[in-house]
Amino acid sequence: MINKRLLIKNLLAHNDESSFYDKKRQLNLHTREGKAKFLKHICALSNSNPTNNSYIVVGVEDQDNVIVGDDFFDDSRIQNLVNAYLNNPPKIQYENVPFPNLPKDKVVGLVTIKPKKNVSSFKKGIYTIAVNSVFIRVGSNTMPTVDKVERNLQNAETVVGIENQSRNNIQHTLDSVFDFMDFRHKDMTPQYKVFKELFVICWAGTPKVVRNETYLSRVDIELINEQVKLFYSAQDVVKITFDEDSFTIVEYVPLGLNDQTSYYPLEQQKIYFYENGYYKIESELLFQPPAYNKKMLYHIYNSNIAILNKLERKTVLTRSEIKDLQNLPSTFMICYLNGFDEAKDRLIDAKLLLKPFPKIYLSFKEALRVLRKMKYNLKE
Repeated sequence: MINKRLLIKNLLAHNDESSFYDKKRQLNLHTREGKAKFLKHICALSNSNPTNNSYIVVGVEDQDNVIVGDDFFDDSRIQNLVNAYLNNPPKIQYENVPFPNLPKDKVVGLVTIKPKKNVSSFKKGIYTIAVNSVFIRVGSNTMPTVDKVERNLQNAETVVGIENQSRNNIQHTLDSVFDFMDFRHKDMTPQYKVFKELFVICWAGTPKVVRNETYLSRVDIELINEQVKLFYSAQDVVKITFDEDSFTIVEYVPLGLNDQTSYYPLEQQKIYFYENGYYKIESELLFQPPAYNKKMLYHIYNSNIAILNKLERKTVLTRSEIKDLQNLPSTFMICYLNGFDEAKDRLIDAKLLLKPFPKIYLSFKEALRVLRKMKYNLKE
């Protein structure tokens, strides 16, 4: 098994960006421009590496390779984004990799692009990228090409060497289990489970009882062998179940108006473990958005717009407006789910206005994460 933290270190130490490796400070998949840049790099790396994996590392400063981290990114539907825009799309995997020097809510993202023989191209345009565009890697640069794509076969030996240097061992596994159990989450009753004598999952969370149902909040779940964070949230709540062959995470999203909050199942992730040393993760979206009275939602939506206008003008909010501001991200999400199509764009545009309020900004990021998860579940 490859230790993904070691793999990232070896990629950073081996050389600067190349025809099989790219690095980014962060990804922005909330805008068409951000999606276009991401898809362009996926297309180029895939086309230039037909016989070996290629990688994008997210959360690293471009100039000096300093690991600064990025937010935990839920990738469960990102393959659908690639499939929607590319002909011959490669299989990709986005993994969240914790590093000891980072805050617990920050990780380094690792995008793995699997090798594929056929050339990838854009089957529809996005932002400034035209339909039928083809990209390749020339050194560390992503370039468009109109000529025959020259497939690079020289990277395979180098990449396999880096991956072999990143194999896990018993010391890495034990050190990581002790770190999770005894240091990072010692105040949260952490637990672990070994599957098939090979895989170790550690998890921790704070129990909370709501209407006789027990959930875990502030949840952190890691697949220790590969140094991959399977789930992290400072807000959402989950239920965890497992047997000898699988580990299941059901995520819930709190939604409600007028202080009447209920928990709605959002997504189930199930990890299956096999005797031959392999595992697979299957995800299923469970979410059925609650329906609310449209007249009441019109009032709430207009009130939210008025609050944002006052923030933009730097006008002092009333006490009731301050209370409504605390719920603005979730109420905008409810409005969007009930047919207010502009509510999502309004919420995205409010990012800079909400950033000075840490708790509200956290709710803003969680709301966009849920909406992105729903969007990626459908074809773009």
